[in-house]
Amino acid sequence: MQSNTRGALFALAAFGVFATHDVIVKVLGGDYAPFQIIFFSALLSFPLATLMLIRDAEPGTLVPSHPWWLALRTVASVITGVAAFYAFSVLPLAQTYAILFAAPLIITVIAIPILGEVVRIRRWAAVIVGLVGVIVVLRPGGAELGLGHAAALTAAIGGAVASVVVRKIGADERAVVLLLYPLLANVLVMGIALIWIYEPMPVEDLGLMVLISLLGWIGARLIVSAYNTAEAAIVAPMQYSQIIWATVYGYVFFGETLDAATAIGTSIIIASGLYIVLRESRAGTSSTTPVLRSRSRPGTPSSLRISALMRLRGIHPEDRVHGPKDPPDKAE
Repeated sequence: MQSNTRGALFALAAFGVFATHDVIVKVLGGDYAPFQIIFFSALLSFPLATLMLIRDAEPGTLVPSHPWWLALRTVASVITGVAAFYAFSVLPLAQTYAILFAAPLIITVIAIPILGEVVRIRRWAAVIVGLVGVIVVLRPGGAELGLGHAAALTAAIGGAVASVVVRKIGADERAVVLLLYPLLANVLVMGIALIWIYEPMPVEDLGLMVLISLLGWIGARLIVSAYNTAEAAIVAPMQYSQIIWATVYGYVFFGETLDAATAIGTSIIIASGLYIVLRESRAGTSSTTPVLRSRSRPGTPSSLRISALMRLRGIHPEDRVHGPKDPPDKAE
C-alpha cells in the first residue's frame, strides 16, 4: 500500500474517532454545561499529555518566547472549546460541522495580516464562494438563528486564530509550551466556572468524560501518523469525511436528518476548502501554506495540538507539505 494511501486511511480513522468524540459531547451536553464538560475532559487529558511530554528532550524552560502571541492563542483556544462544545450540544451534528468547515476560509483571510501571506484572486474567489456556502447553511430569514449558530461560527473563527498564531510562533516556541498553556488555562477557567454551574455526575457520566479524553488523544495520534505517512495535501481534505459520520450518527442517535440547505451549503464550503488546499499544495503558490499547516479541525480541549505532538515525536511538519522530497523551510 502506498504511503499516501496509508496516510489517508489514518486520517479517515482519526476523523471518525473525532466524530465519535463529538457524539459523546452532544450526549453530555444535554445534562451539563460546556464548562463542566471541558473542565473534566481537559483535566483527564493531563495524564495522557504528561506521557507525551516526557519524550520532550528539547532544552529550555516553560517561559514562552512570545508571551503575547501565546496568550492570544490560549484565549482563542479556550473560547473555541466552549463555543464548539456548546454548538455540538444544541445544533444538529451535520450543521455544526458545516459551519466549522469554514475555518480554512477564515485561516486564509487572517493569514494575510498575521503571516504576511499573499492571497491572490483565485483564493479570494474560493473564500467568497465558501462564505456563500456558510450563508446557505445558516439560511438567514428561512430558519431561526440561535446561540448555537453563533457559537459554531465563533469556534471556527477562534480555531482559525489559534492555528495561524501557532503557525507564526511555532518555530520559536517549545512544543511543551504550546501544549501545556491552553490545557492549563482550560482547567483553571472552567474550574472557576464550576463554582456556579457544577452538576453532580453519576459514575457512568464520568466514564463518558474519560472516554472523551481518550478519543481526543487517539484521534490526535492517528492524525500525527497520517501526516508522518502522507503529504499534507492528501491528509488535510480528509477532515471533510466528518460530514458523513455526522449524517449517520445524527440519524442513528438523535433522529437528525440532513436538510437540503445544509447539504448544498456544506458542498459549497467543502469545494472551496478543497480548492484552497490544492492551491496551497502547489509549490510557489503560497509562501506560508497556513491551511495545509493547520493539522486538524478547530481544537477542543481534549484534542491535543497536532503540530506540537509531531515535534515531540521528532517529526518536522514542514517536510509533509509538498511531499517528503521537498526541502524543509524555517516555519513550523
